[in-house]
Amino acid sequence: MFSYRHAFHAGSHADILKHLISLLLLEYLQEKPGAITVVDTHAGAGIYHLKDGFAAISKEADQGIYRLQQFAQQGTQSGKSVSAVVLAYLQAIQAENGNAELDLYPGSPFLLARMLRPQDRLKLFELHPKEIDILRHNITQLPQAKQIDIYAENSFARLKGLLPPPSRRGLVLIDPSYEDKQDYRNLELALEEALQRFATGCYAIWYPIIARRESTALPDRLKKIAAAHTRSWLQAELRVENSPGERRLQASGMFVINPPWTLEKQLQEALPFLISALAQNEGAKFLLKSVEV
Repeated sequence: MFSYRHAFHAGSHADILKHLISLLLLEYLQEKPGAITVVDTHAGAGIYHLKDGFAAISKEADQGIYRLQQFAQQGTQSGKSVSAVVLAYLQAIQAENGNAELDLYPGSPFLLARMLRPQDRLKLFELHPKEIDILRHNITQLPQAKQIDIYAENSFARLKGLLPPPSRRGLVLIDPSYEDKQDYRNLELALEEALQRFATGCYAIWYPIIARRESTALPDRLKKIAAAHTRSWLQAELRVENSPGERRLQASGMFVINPPWTLEKQLQEALPFLISALAQNEGAKFLLKSVEV
């Protein structure tokens, strides 16, 4: 159960998709002054060293954030069009490194924490016995630490108790590892309960695209859940390669319930740029679908 460590995948193409969309969602919600509660159900360690430890072993950042950063820099220097959405994401990543070379990759807890206004709250869940201690230590380094609550609890069971937030404005990021097949079913149950209590919340669900029955079925099951609650949804997927037999994760997706009206247009700009930057073979492609109600 506790074999998964997100540091292995820090700065990967999956992180890029998940974090870029998460930033866009919170940015939109903050256009109004009302307080926002942000929940991250699987927080990990919060921030990662890309050149040491697990990330240095996997080297997924080499084909992810480092490749994207280089592609954007080359485009800017040559006067080519560079996605403004992607540039904003890259600036958020670079901000953790100051003027130095990119060595630290902030996970969603740090990226979302940096965006908190004084009236906002961030609630982080992590069950891994080693990750939770690292997360607590890392969060204390942030000036926003007093606005952040950390729970060493099962987020699927605890989520409904946090909803609706006092301001009735919130963003919920759900991103389990899916190493345990029960994560798929637990996610669906938690999402159903959450929507019953807080139907107008914004929910962003990350999922891997792998050859597993539960994974293949998940997007359609999420669409049915959204339809049952008469909610709009958006689905975005990013595939960087199509190499049958390769065990590395080649594609992932984000499913957003109650997406901002601006999100689809932003992703129409960002996703083709990401494919140009990150494609590893001709099987690279993206998917973007949405339904409004």
